[in-house]
Amino acid sequence: MTIIDPLPTGEQDAGSDRKLDEPVGRLGDRIFGGLSFGAAAAILVTLGAVAIFLFTQGREGVTADATNFDGDQGFVEYVGPFLFGTIYISVIALLLATPVAIAVALFVSHYAPRKIAQTLGYFIDLLAAIPSVVYGLWGISVLAPILARSVFPPLRDNLGFLPFFGSDVVLSPSGRSTLTVGIVLAVMVLPIITAISREVFVQTPRLHEEASLALGATRWEVIRQAVIPYGRSGVISGAMLGLGRALGETMAVAIILSPSFGFFWDTLTNSNSNTIASNIALQFPEAAGLSVNRLVATGLVLFVITFGVNALARRIASAGFSGADG
Repeated sequence: MTIIDPLPTGEQDAGSDRKLDEPVGRLGDRIFGGLSFGAAAAILVTLGAVAIFLFTQGREGVTADATNFDGDQGFVEYVGPFLFGTIYISVIALLLATPVAIAVALFVSHYAPRKIAQTLGYFIDLLAAIPSVVYGLWGISVLAPILARSVFPPLRDNLGFLPFFGSDVVLSPSGRSTLTVGIVLAVMVLPIITAISREVFVQTPRLHEEASLALGATRWEVIRQAVIPYGRSGVISGAMLGLGRALGETMAVAIILSPSFGFFWDTLTNSNSNTIASNIALQFPEAAGLSVNRLVATGLVLFVITFGVNALARRIASAGFSGADG
């Protein structure tokens, strides 16, 4: 019997590589690869085009003399209150939404029966599909009157020593205040934080949870010792993405908030710092000349902040998952 020696390992590997590489040369694969690359490149081109537009159109609004504008305000003096309002309202929304989102994500992933978890998850995801103008109408028509009548007075009377509730402030009779907007934005960002937290909690290694149970831990102790530490980076990145969503919200804020120009810590009055996005939406129809350039410049500030927040969220998520894999 004649025995045929197999090919050397190097030749076998080379043949395997050739077989794997053969489909790459097909016309369909090259077309698909080109389309995929084009779609990815289009995103970067669009992002760069937006940045260039904001920079070129907003530069004159930054460098123009303050006497060309009402109030003789320089750009920093002009954008400062809006930047403060944007961050202040977004942080309020984040502080309200994050604990609720974590609790819902833990309930759906570790406590609720499968059918209830699927149904609840569906309704939470449905919140993300509601247009922001609907949230704004709900906030000003339903939520604001309830807060003005039943929530604002107890907050001022019992927590007036806190600077953002103020014991001697005049409450907003319409409820169109910073706190109302913060609550509405919290509802809007809730699906984002919940969805990301839920997916991270579900990926917790089963062996980690079983090890805690084997040591006599309760279900809450398992969550505290195994689930939350594993998903911490995912929760943080989800919160940062929710913050980015709140920073850029326009319609809901414009509909609900009663804006004033300045820095206002009180969250229960009619004197409220406006946001950059809302100010652009309200002022742009009547703006002309350098006023348009100044509004575009404020948009550039918002663009940079939002881009930075989302980039930070991606970095935290990547670092967290890399550590988990390691």
